[in-house]
Amino acid sequence: MASAAQTQPGGTESLTPSAVNHILMEFVIYFGRAVAVFYPVYLTGYLGLSISWILLCMLMFTWWQKNRRWKDVRIDSAIDLVDNESHIISSELKNTLQMASWVHFTDVEKVQWVNKVLEQAWPFFGMYMEKLLRENIQQTVRMSNSALKMFKFTKIHFGHKPLRITGMRAYTHEVDQREVILDMNIDYDSDVDIDADVNAAITVGIKGLKFQGMLRVILEPLISQAPLVGGVTFFFIRRPTLQINWTGMTNLLDSPAFSSLSEEAIMEIIASLMVLPNRMCIPLIDQLKVDEMRFPLPRGVVRVHVLEAKDLVAKDTYMMGMVKGKSDPYVTLRVGNRHFKTKTIKESLAPKWNEVYEFVVHEAPGQELEIELFDEDRDKDDFLGKYNLDFGEVKREKEMDQWFHLEGVNSGDIHLKLQWLSLRTESSLLNESNAGLSCAMLAVYLDNASNLPKDQKELTVHHKHGKHSKEARLTKKNVGPNSYVEFTLDKDVQKSKVAYASKNPVWEQGFNFFVQNVKTQELTLQVKDHEKKYVLGSLNIPILRLFNISSMCLDQNFPLERSGPDSQIKLKVTLRILTEERPPPKIPVSSPSNVKQQNRQVKAGGNAAAATPAASAAAATTAAATPAPSSGAPVASSPGLPGVPLDGTNKAASPQPRRNSFLASETSKPSNPNMRRYDSHSLLSENSIASSRFDLTDGASFPQAIRDHQGSFGEINLTVRYATMRNKLMVLVHACRNLFPCSDSGTDSYVRIYLLPDNSWRHRKKTHVKRKTVKPVFEEKFEFDVSLEDAQTRQLDVSVKNNKMFRKRERTDIGMLMLDLSQIDLVKGASDWFELTIPGLSRSTRQSHF
Repeated sequence: MASAAQTQPGGTESLTPSAVNHILMEFVIYFGRAVAVFYPVYLTGYLGLSISWILLCMLMFTWWQKNRRWKDVRIDSAIDLVDNESHIISSELKNTLQMASWVHFTDVEKVQWVNKVLEQAWPFFGMYMEKLLRENIQQTVRMSNSALKMFKFTKIHFGHKPLRITGMRAYTHEVDQREVILDMNIDYDSDVDIDADVNAAITVGIKGLKFQGMLRVILEPLISQAPLVGGVTFFFIRRPTLQINWTGMTNLLDSPAFSSLSEEAIMEIIASLMVLPNRMCIPLIDQLKVDEMRFPLPRGVVRVHVLEAKDLVAKDTYMMGMVKGKSDPYVTLRVGNRHFKTKTIKESLAPKWNEVYEFVVHEAPGQELEIELFDEDRDKDDFLGKYNLDFGEVKREKEMDQWFHLEGVNSGDIHLKLQWLSLRTESSLLNESNAGLSCAMLAVYLDNASNLPKDQKELTVHHKHGKHSKEARLTKKNVGPNSYVEFTLDKDVQKSKVAYASKNPVWEQGFNFFVQNVKTQELTLQVKDHEKKYVLGSLNIPILRLFNISSMCLDQNFPLERSGPDSQIKLKVTLRILTEERPPPKIPVSSPSNVKQQNRQVKAGGNAAAATPAASAAAATTAAATPAPSSGAPVASSPGLPGVPLDGTNKAASPQPRRNSFLASETSKPSNPNMRRYDSHSLLSENSIASSRFDLTDGASFPQAIRDHQGSFGEINLTVRYATMRNKLMVLVHACRNLFPCSDSGTDSYVRIYLLPDNSWRHRKKTHVKRKTVKPVFEEKFEFDVSLEDAQTRQLDVSVKNNKMFRKRERTDIGMLMLDLSQIDLVKGASDWFELTIPGLSRSTRQSHF
């Protein structure tokens, strides 16, 4: 059977007969509505009736329709409020009150004491900034352009409203032990008043500004001597927002035509100083190198495959909106100051791009991939949705291939594949691709240059005479050029900032390039004059030269070609091989039979019942005949012998469980030969123990809907770590996804936790109930008072439960998990998505039997 649309080579879709019939049917309906509206008008005129009757009928119909629509809106709003009460209230409060981040995120602290310190020190900060503007910034502005030689600040007042920190988040466990990372949400609504004279006739100024952003502060390295911190580094992970109220001649910049231009230019200046990869650094000890602090090597590289989208909103319509068309979607990707745009797919709501982009990641978690979809139009492009993804999640998962639901629109999903690439120095790991993908990354730190020629005339004199002319040496003072550096690696061209009026310019900037072919590509550097664009010096560095060095790094002064006799430029050039990292192997979990046996021994007080000699011999023979799995292989029950685990454990020597317990019902009933069994490939147990030892449903069976379920029972996101300073085991329940839907509106779910063998009622931990969702978000933390040695011998029994039972005497579990803590590095901690199962039931799709 033919599909509804046929795809052309260019990506567009041609209409098929079925699509044409659909459009014709909509046209007939539209024509019928037009006849129904205009025929009464014709009939009234034909019968000679007054037009007032028609106007009265139209007025009554309009009033009825408006009242009906308003009533439907009120009913829908009331139903939506009942179904999503907490979400709606929180979103309305967030939009209306603009509350601080510490209200919405429990791990963000309210630091009022810092704001009090800032308020007390703000007048002194104003004096420091006034001195900085008059002595440094004023001179820089004068040298930037000949028209600004008379520029002068006439009034500098930073106002009475200090900078405020609306929330602070500290990272200590997620980072290296010798550093502390602070994320501070900054809100600066200032009454600043600054005036300046460009010349005698032109006055400019600023009277008030608003500035918001998240500033990351890194204290590293922590040392054992005063001042305990080696240096302070601070930067913005994402571009902050800025609004300025201009005065004087710059008041023209408040107009819509110029405001975005002016504020965007200022934001570019801020981004060049304090938005990643740029940083501001303050070394506190002499042993620290400023270049290593300001421009450390990136954490890694993320390769983003923009594959396809589906269910996008149709923005193009025809026939006055009566016939819905499609959209012409494209995707924009932004990470910090680096952004890309995909090609546009014409007339499609399920476009396929299959494009690849690569981004350098400096901070993970922290940096985000910002994705936006638009419908391309002739005037203004229509918004189709957005999605932000933290690179910390990609770094943890190593590889992600999934659909992401677009935010800000009613429907739409985008399919992305993301890969984390680590930076290595082993030349044997080089893997050059024919598909145009990068195989290495080049990091360049531009420090300074020395003895640059003043201009092209001086350069010509040098090439002609071999030295500077006597007139140039003895007459007027040599003023240096306004120079910048242009780097080129194939089609990638990047430029440095301009250093004004200096023959020994200092830039101190970092640049990153992607390398596709180590053997043929080379980095080209040109020092140019800012105004006349002529070359003051050049340098070529083959990538192969770096590849053949063991450290893959060059840090030295390079002589410039086509320049002065002693002209040099100082660079640090580092090459790193990009290596794909595979997802980490799942933490092995002890066999379900071992867990059951251990819990039976605990319940029986450690007095194991004696097994019969025949049973012991049979079990020993079976265990000897069964090959033991390797240490890295997953553990699973034997499909042929359900009573004997693969690890050779003798279950006949275990005591019998208590009556009417879930374990008793599982072990006493005969094995079903048609029972579906699969190998376990994740951090879970095929046969988790009973969810609650004191539930009213203890010993009951699962509901028929769960027993008939053929797919997955979902996943749970947990973080497990041991707090050595507090001597407590910390378990963080973040969220669940793809849970079993117990009703059409979702599931009322909560999570219950036991730290075995403590399975009594008073040792039970449980979260709050999240209603009517299969993707609940809990973000709750639980603590267990155990020593580290004791915790490493325990198992964590986790169960996701339905708060509303299907019937009485039916189990409420909709997913279970057993974690062996002896297999986890508790001091470092582990955070991952774990798959949920139901004892005796499949966690995968049904196998086909023919």
